[in-house]
Amino acid sequence: MTAVPSPVSSSVPSPVSSAASSPVSSPVSSSVSAPVSAHPELRAAGLSLAYGDRTVVSDLDLTVPPGRVTAIVGANACGKSTLLRALARLLTPRGGAVHLDGRALRSVPTRELAQRLGILPQSPVAPEGLTVVDLVSRGRSPHQTWWRQWSNDDERAVRDALAATDLTDLADRTVDQLSGGQRQRAWLAMAIAQDTPVLLLDEPTTYLDLAHQIDVLDLITDLNRDRKRTVVMVLHDLNQACRYADHVVAMKAGRIVAEGAPAEVITEETVTDVFALDCRITRDPVSDTPMVIPLGRHHRPRD
Repeated sequence: MTAVPSPVSSSVPSPVSSAASSPVSSPVSSSVSAPVSAHPELRAAGLSLAYGDRTVVSDLDLTVPPGRVTAIVGANACGKSTLLRALARLLTPRGGAVHLDGRALRSVPTRELAQRLGILPQSPVAPEGLTVVDLVSRGRSPHQTWWRQWSNDDERAVRDALAATDLTDLADRTVDQLSGGQRQRAWLAMAIAQDTPVLLLDEPTTYLDLAHQIDVLDLITDLNRDRKRTVVMVLHDLNQACRYADHVVAMKAGRIVAEGAPAEVITEETVTDVFALDCRITRDPVSDTPMVIPLGRHHRPRD
């Protein structure tokens, strides 16, 4: 692998660090810094979100368990991704607020926010011709200043991120030459290089085949267990949510209807309520977590 370069261009924003692109009420300040905890508490209080006149989330309260993996589940258009965008300061609340360690997210300086919270949106697209190592290097952008340019620490962070995602041998390949699973790992490598204690992932397994889905979810588990990251992810697959998350949040029509450990949330009653789906719940023989067996008109239990 060639030496890790500095990010090729700052003109194309990094999806992971784009949480910092929203306007803030105070400028970046290097003279005063708030205490930083190893596991920041991310919390929404009385949160209402809307697009124009259409309210999507109403009066929602949520505290993300620090140092754990949280999965947000629910039917299409229930507000899952909208909530994640608000948690990342990509969407301004109509009411209520999001807090990071007790501070309103809107008041956190841009660079500080990008150093503490990263987001990987659905189906990110890299500029044509961008190499894997250049993409991953963009994760270090929040750590750059006019007086602190590319450093040995940055190079080490990128090298470690490539190794963690098994992409070292593909570092010089362009992102558009990668398979779907490799491409998603490259974006996650950028998130790892950004080195934020909180990571928000919007449907990280979308468009991936089953083997690549498990590959990505295993990597997210590694991030949590080995690197102590707090992870919040939107997932559609309930069985994967139960297997990989410590905490599950079930949403319906912009509200949280249940949250807690997978076994407490994923019940036949909740699945029927949230998804309008009749099902049976059994135990996953591998992980001993709830496993949802959907029922349909043509497949019903025998009497």
